[in-house]
Amino acid sequence: MKNKTLWITSGLLVAVGVLTIFLLSGKQEKQAPPTKRGGMDGASRPLPVTVATARTGDIDVVIKALGTVTARNTVTVKPRVDGQLVRVTFREGQLVKVGDLLAEIDPRSFQSQLDQANGQLVRDQALLAIARLDQVRYRGLLAKDSIAKQQVDAQEALVKQYEGGVKTDRALVDNAKLQLAFTQVKAPIAGRLGLRLVDTGNMVRATDAGGLVVITQTQPITVIFSIPSDNLAAVMSKLQENQELAVEAWDRDNKNKLATGVLLTVDNQIDVATGTVKLKAEFTNSDNALFPNLFVNIHLRTETRHGVTLIPTSASQRGTQGTFFYVVNEDQTVSMRPVVLGSVSDNIMAVEKGLVPGEKVVIDGADKLRQGAKVEIISPDKRGGENKGPPKGDKRQNRRKPPAESKDGA
Repeated sequence: MKNKTLWITSGLLVAVGVLTIFLLSGKQEKQAPPTKRGGMDGASRPLPVTVATARTGDIDVVIKALGTVTARNTVTVKPRVDGQLVRVTFREGQLVKVGDLLAEIDPRSFQSQLDQANGQLVRDQALLAIARLDQVRYRGLLAKDSIAKQQVDAQEALVKQYEGGVKTDRALVDNAKLQLAFTQVKAPIAGRLGLRLVDTGNMVRATDAGGLVVITQTQPITVIFSIPSDNLAAVMSKLQENQELAVEAWDRDNKNKLATGVLLTVDNQIDVATGTVKLKAEFTNSDNALFPNLFVNIHLRTETRHGVTLIPTSASQRGTQGTFFYVVNEDQTVSMRPVVLGSVSDNIMAVEKGLVPGEKVVIDGADKLRQGAKVEIISPDKRGGENKGPPKGDKRQNRRKPPAESKDGA
């Protein structure tokens, strides 16, 4: 009985202790000082944001695509006659014009053929001259009835035979001259030379697959790119009106503009696998900024829209309801505004519906906002310096620390 009373008394003491601890902790929570900043609870203080004001202006309707620079003409220079390559006159990478001498093949055998053809021509011309003199005599004798008509006809046939021979000889002479001219390999087009494919001293033939060198025409140069078929109607309408569409070529990072050109043509069919159509643009490339097979970003401007509502692209937000903006109200709260966007150009976009000029839209700091949130509009430079520490005039920075006591008590 005594042990039972002891256990009951111990249990009551433990219960009283637990209850006392619970009550004391609740009291401390109630007496804890509120987290205030500037006289306002931290959960309800305004959030700093940067805003932009919607304005009215003009914007270009631009179609962006990825393109490949293509030489306007590419020619593999090959010899047109067989022989030994005795001289190469070009430098690799050199810019050449039409007709510039590139290489020379041993001309001696072709010169001999030309001399032989000229000799044959001279001989046949002499025979033709004698035959024509005999023809004149025979006709005079026939008029006096001193020669048979058959002999005169035979002489006239002989003259025609020699005339045919002379024409054949002249053709042979011309062909020999042509073959001799082919020993000098000249540039068929203007452009930039590639690497040399054959060295001096090698035997070259007209049937060789590799050729001597490759020429690519880079001034002007073209770019081939593809756009979605949905944009084809806008492009074709401008081309049918004979309007010149401007095309800009930008580097791979889309930061530096390399060249400006014009649209040349549109392919005659749509690629059913990708739903795109190929286009070709031409650039003067006077500074050689575009190089064959270079990948570039293409900006094709189809039109310029006037008097539209413009806002920076950084204001655009996406959610389950679609694209929206955070619009700042007069009471410094924000509202989620669904919008319909239009064209985008140089970090500026057009708003087709949902925003009017003069309204302020959040462009920085929207990640923590909610419908009806209180905001504080700050300048971009101030927002960028939020984490740079207290300002120079802050008392916390200028507060002097008391001098440390020395070991000897000074």
